[in-house]
Amino acid sequence: MKNCITLILHWYQEHKRELPWRKDIDPYHIWISEIMLQQTRIEAVIDYYNRFMERVPDIKSLSEISEDELLKLWEGLGYYSRARNLKKAAIHIMEKYDGIFPNHYEDILSLPGIGEYTAGAISSICFQLPHASIDGNVMRVYSRIHNLDIDVRDLKVKKDIKKKIEEILPKESGDFNQGIMELGEVLCLPNGVPKCNECPLKYHCLAHLNGCETLIPRKTSKKEKLEEEYTLFLMKCGKKYALHKREDGLLKNMWEFPNQKGFLTYDEVIEIIPGIQKIELGITNTHIFTHKKWFMNSYYLETNHELSEYQWYTLEEIQESHALPTAFRPFFEYLQKK
Repeated sequence: MKNCITLILHWYQEHKRELPWRKDIDPYHIWISEIMLQQTRIEAVIDYYNRFMERVPDIKSLSEISEDELLKLWEGLGYYSRARNLKKAAIHIMEKYDGIFPNHYEDILSLPGIGEYTAGAISSICFQLPHASIDGNVMRVYSRIHNLDIDVRDLKVKKDIKKKIEEILPKESGDFNQGIMELGEVLCLPNGVPKCNECPLKYHCLAHLNGCETLIPRKTSKKEKLEEEYTLFLMKCGKKYALHKREDGLLKNMWEFPNQKGFLTYDEVIEIIPGIQKIELGITNTHIFTHKKWFMNSYYLETNHELSEYQWYTLEEIQESHALPTAFRPFFEYLQKK
């Protein structure tokens, strides 16, 4: 691996993609981008990042923004706890560090929502501290270079690789971390055939030299996702539609259309919802989370009064001010078309 450091640095400095958060090394910019990039493709993040920075340009504004507005900015990115933790961390930075982002690894790691990977990225990119950022891309590149038959989901393996990379980190630790990650994203691909002929490490990569790059690294099979069924009630009264906030579980405190577990019949819906003047089948949608899969049916309902257990808004108000998780967006779009 030591032989590859200069190659990775030169390749990154010559081929790195132009991205909005790479215009400087302001820790606020790097922090927000790194949190957004968790579980999300770079292409999908760029517009969110630009819009976020326009409305929330610094730590102070992030600490003061309302949760509803914050979640509206985050709408569609998913994993909404990330956004809530951003605000918690911003408040912590304002209170403990006078609004200045901390420049020590341990202090960065102590912030809400920041783990070893993100702390390593921020501390190396912004402060050139000797800490590695280990994600799936880095694990894949490292295991192929060394032709290691390892399980990259094993936390012990991850810690071991982190330790070994930190022993050889160059002084340009930020460029190195970004370079090896970028290499994994654009050349050393996880699915399909990696672009070995374009890779600067092709004469040092043991997996490539042995013709087994597509077999490395090994992954244990994922657990089956838990499947759940829901019936959504798309209720309209006058020009307003019913929403409420989830009280627990997945998407807790997020806005949603009223719903019940299980697939309900017409008669069951009529029995549950009082004052129905019109009822018809709506659309269906399947949404896949990390560990769960939701199958959702819906009924479009018109009622003669606003049920007090829900909050009622026009479609324009929902669009403007209420963050709907991606799982419920197709139902909102269905109502827009009606």
